[in-house]
Amino acid sequence: MEGDNIQAEQLLIPEEEYQKSGVHIGTQVKSSDMVDYIFKIRNDGLYILDIKKTNHKLIVAGSMLARIEPSQILVVAQRQYAFRPVSKFSEVTGVKAIIGRFVPGTLTNPQLQNYTEARAIVVTDPLADTQAIKEAIKIGIPIIALCDANNKTDYIDLVIPTNNKGRRSLAVVYWLLAREILKNRGTISDYQAFNYAIDDFEAQI
Repeated sequence: MEGDNIQAEQLLIPEEEYQKSGVHIGTQVKSSDMVDYIFKIRNDGLYILDIKKTNHKLIVAGSMLARIEPSQILVVAQRQYAFRPVSKFSEVTGVKAIIGRFVPGTLTNPQLQNYTEARAIVVTDPLADTQAIKEAIKIGIPIIALCDANNKTDYIDLVIPTNNKGRRSLAVVYWLLAREILKNRGTISDYQAFNYAIDDFEAQI
């Protein structure tokens, strides 16, 4: 059973680290798509995401992305708090990144100056990154998305349940994903060889 495997899986960082960064703090609204990823509802009405499932999906995403040529992976982020994590992620892993506005036709119109070919796309928030998702669907490439409690997951091939709005949580998720990719590629022999701190990925105020 997948559920049992997830429970037994080694956490990539201690549970306290996940909690301290607020990775598990969802929104006060939940979509029916995200029900399976919700651990509980807090007294203040915030939905709490299941850290073990976040951890599992990061492992799966890291393994999947490590098998694709870095120049063929595109990561997008419209939200400001994601600009630094995504830029750093791109720098560390060699993947392409688009932060800020996603120009329509980027994935579908070869006539465009900034036309980009991709074999997989990572989006930071399906609500904000709708244009990128539409184009990824059109060209038929897998979509990995950081999804909060309120997100819809139609057309998302791999959901990473996480707080996709917090500065620290975005830094932690992109830091972990970068580390997983490098480890799976064999670029680093073990986690200790990953020479970046979470702070390197965190947006400054």
